[in-house]
Amino acid sequence: MSKLSSWVVITFAVALVASGCATKKYVSKEVGAVNQKVETLSDSVERNQERIGRNEDSLNRQGSEIQKVDAKADEAGQLAASAHDEAERAFNEAQRAMNGKLLYEITLSNDKVNFAFNASELSPDAQMLVDELAEKVKADNRGLWIEIEGHTDATGEANYNKELGLERAVAVRDYLYQAHGLPLHRISVYSFGEEQPVSDNTSRDGRSRNRRVVVKVLE
Repeated sequence: MSKLSSWVVITFAVALVASGCATKKYVSKEVGAVNQKVETLSDSVERNQERIGRNEDSLNRQGSEIQKVDAKADEAGQLAASAHDEAERAFNEAQRAMNGKLLYEITLSNDKVNFAFNASELSPDAQMLVDELAEKVKADNRGLWIEIEGHTDATGEANYNKELGLERAVAVRDYLYQAHGLPLHRISVYSFGEEQPVSDNTSRDGRSRNRRVVVKVLE
């Protein structure tokens, strides 16, 4: 082989070696870049998964709170429905009582008993009259209704008299229930205050007659 040929062979070999080294470096560089991108993407995926996990926990907590609110709303709705039914029943019963036929009544006033000024307690004489009425109701043995009206004289403020009239009616109702066991749901109480006087409020005797309770028994 001539010197020229040897030189060409050597040069070609060196070129191949150099080319191979360059290729390995390039490949290593590219692989390193890809690995770095993969690691970056992995970190990003992990962070996203963590965020998704936190969002799921938050949604679960919110869902639990929503369920609690729904349960409270259902409970409130049931209570409201029950209260509405009870109020409607009481109203219907009161309407039936108001539209019923009057069987008999008694009036508790100073003509027969004493309602002291600014007081609602039943005197012994008043209790005796209520006892007689209660015995008649129980002897009748029917589903009768009782209306109790409270009245006052015109002394004092109208609003106060309304409250006082109601207290007097309630006192009779409670006595009928406690002493005789008459059912409360068949007893209605009203107050007319000073609105329906039966006598002149300018005289002492007139005012005493206006302080009264009327008890009506209806069929």
